[in-house]
Amino acid sequence: MAIHLRSAEELEKMHRAGLAVYEVLTALREAVKPGLTTMDLEKLAEEKIAGRPGKAAFKGYRGYPCVLCTSVNSEIVHGIPSPKRKLREGDIVSIDFGMEVDGYYGDSAVTVPVGRIQPEVQKLLDVTRESLDRAIDKMRAGNRLGDVSHAVQSWVEQHGYSVVREFVGHGIGTKMHDEPNLPNYGEEGRGARLQEGMVIAVEPMVNAGRPDVRMRDEWVAETADGSPSAHFEHTVAVTANGPWILTRPKEMTGPSW
Repeated sequence: MAIHLRSAEELEKMHRAGLAVYEVLTALREAVKPGLTTMDLEKLAEEKIAGRPGKAAFKGYRGYPCVLCTSVNSEIVHGIPSPKRKLREGDIVSIDFGMEVDGYYGDSAVTVPVGRIQPEVQKLLDVTRESLDRAIDKMRAGNRLGDVSHAVQSWVEQHGYSVVREFVGHGIGTKMHDEPNLPNYGEEGRGARLQEGMVIAVEPMVNAGRPDVRMRDEWVAETADGSPSAHFEHTVAVTANGPWILTRPKEMTGPSW
């Protein structure tokens, strides 16, 4: 397994890509409201990308047709934007987006409430984001991949939810998906040791119900039991100063989203 260690210069390039991702996702987050379609979000993303250096990472990747993945309610990942999919009050929508700038990639995702949502659904979002925060805190030199995975699984299961096993976080750099894979479940002290310069897209995918997944078509994965699912993601570098979230501004501190 060849895991690439990125130089300080490469990490700065990845941060530029990551900031582009952050700015687009922030605009989309703020735009979400009842009555919009997921295609409206896609069009807004295309407007925000236009004129920027770089390009959207997902469109054309293995034939994927859009710049965003927009997964609503029980959809876990890879929901394809559609003019027919109208967001309604009480829905949640996971927006996953990546950019490639000067040959380097950034990848991030956030799950957004549509208007007012049920408290139990808000709790799912909170726990999923908190599991990402806990995983990021383990992204330190000397720890192991299993420490990061376990941080997600233990927090999620403690709250009665389940982690998706079919889809995992991944190394990222000059390729969208690289070594190593990072499951959202695992044992502490197991797996490759984290080293300075490693960059991983950490992305908990958490179901309110059972972990089982069913594929609606070649792209869209949804919960087999119809329960809601949340997805939060950041691209994170291991540095001498601890974890560096590349998909947000350097000055930001506190919770990941």
